[in-house]
Amino acid sequence: MWPWWGPRVSGPAAICYPFRTSVAIGAQVATDPGETGHPVVMPSMGIEEARRLFTSARVATLATVGSSGEVDLVPVTFVVSGNQLVSVVDHKPKTTPHLRRLGNIMDNPRVTVLAHDYDEDWDRLWWVRVRGAARTTTSGPDHLDAIRLMTGKYRQLVDTPPTGPVIILEIDQWLGWTARQLES
Repeated sequence: MWPWWGPRVSGPAAICYPFRTSVAIGAQVATDPGETGHPVVMPSMGIEEARRLFTSARVATLATVGSSGEVDLVPVTFVVSGNQLVSVVDHKPKTTPHLRRLGNIMDNPRVTVLAHDYDEDWDRLWWVRVRGAARTTTSGPDHLDAIRLMTGKYRQLVDTPPTGPVIILEIDQWLGWTARQLES
């Protein structure tokens, strides 16, 4: 199906460096040549509503791109502070200490994070996607701040605070959609 949010593009460039704007929130209108050829109005949300919904999510999906061009998806816990998203590698068992997401960020810092809510009542569906440049850190003030923020949101981390690497995403794009019409 033709994506309403941009042109038909394929390959790693479409994933790594899609159209970039500082804020991509608002009603989206597009013509879908593959189906009816008629304009489709996609209900969307303002940046404050997108931020509210995104930050309320308990888990999101982090998308990174490896050196081969393959997209890797992994669920993450996170906190948004200002225009930064932070996520820390916690104490849960991992198959390896050399996590692919960390290597991918070193190779290509452009990442996407998607939070969404599914409900059997489809009028309640929503998703918010953020994009930006990510970096990792294993010590210092940014690392300590991220752990403090994460333990504030996730009580599971209070007794055993994470000590692993931290991902810090500088958000440069917010994009959100909801099935319901929001009040202006």
